[in-house]
Amino acid sequence: MNNIKISCRHVWKVFGPTPEHIAKTLGSETTVSDVLEKTGHVVAVRDVSFDVHEGEIFCVMGLSGSGKSTLIRCLSRLIEPTLGEIMVNDESVVAMTAEQLRELRRHKMSMVFQGFGLFSHRRVLDNVAYGLEVQGIPRSERHQKSLEVLELVGLGGWEQHYPHELSGGMQQRVGLARALAVDPEILLCDEPFSALDPLIRRGMQNELIRLQQNLEKTLVFITHDFLEALKLGDRIAIMKDGEIVQIGTPEQIVAHPVNDYVGEFTKDVPRVKVLTARTVMRPIKQKENLIGKAVAIDTTLEKLIPLTADSDEAIAVMDADQNMVGVVNRKHVMMALATIEDGQIS
Repeated sequence: MNNIKISCRHVWKVFGPTPEHIAKTLGSETTVSDVLEKTGHVVAVRDVSFDVHEGEIFCVMGLSGSGKSTLIRCLSRLIEPTLGEIMVNDESVVAMTAEQLRELRRHKMSMVFQGFGLFSHRRVLDNVAYGLEVQGIPRSERHQKSLEVLELVGLGGWEQHYPHELSGGMQQRVGLARALAVDPEILLCDEPFSALDPLIRRGMQNELIRLQQNLEKTLVFITHDFLEALKLGDRIAIMKDGEIVQIGTPEQIVAHPVNDYVGEFTKDVPRVKVLTARTVMRPIKQKENLIGKAVAIDTTLEKLIPLTADSDEAIAVMDADQNMVGVVNRKHVMMALATIEDGQIS
């Protein structure tokens, strides 16, 4: 995940009669409510910068009105940004012509919406094939591709049904299949599971993780559910009032929330399931006594507790290349558990 797929620099979206003027003159201490009251403008996205790496799931999380859905629409210019630069594969999206933008949306970016957006008069097969139809792919070829993608998302055999004959979770799978059928490099997902029942939602989250392990797409995933962001995200950006207040891995955000706003989201998180050996390990000492065991660097505290419970000696911590990068023992784990109540891990 070293290659940068999407890069945003100082992106603004202001709604109102003179949006560029507001974006250029807005002081850092001026709140969005002040702007609305004094000028009638709505500041939806405020000076946002971030990178998304190839193959990662980048979750943007925030409460209603935080600007996250506006931001994801700016990435493909479904909403025109007021100011700033958006790069995809080192190409400026902001500078693209209408034709270039159509090509981007047809071949490189697909979007999955909360409301499914299925055509009620089309069978599942033709719903999935719609993007390929827009591309001008012959009927037999697009149907073959659509059948393959339906198998991939677990809907083989449902291709001749209509959307109203499917459950909510199945309809969302159709929406996901339609996005995947054009084989995009990037998936933009705007709260795709929020309308689903909890059990179905959990199943769809697991399905997305499974698909990502096989397909390795680049995903920008919008959610208002912090636990969903923790489960899916390689990294999480937390938004408030149009701004990003923190970006980090789930572990970094849970261990080190930057302010009370982020801390409120993390306080009820089961930290033993999120924090890992990476957080609690210590440097290797020359005369370290090791017990012959080793754990991966992403082993959770929940799994470390029984491994370290019966000995004070250290366990080697290994990175993805099987290099020893630190050690962890019962004391390290107990110290981490003792500080969990404060919401901070040193």
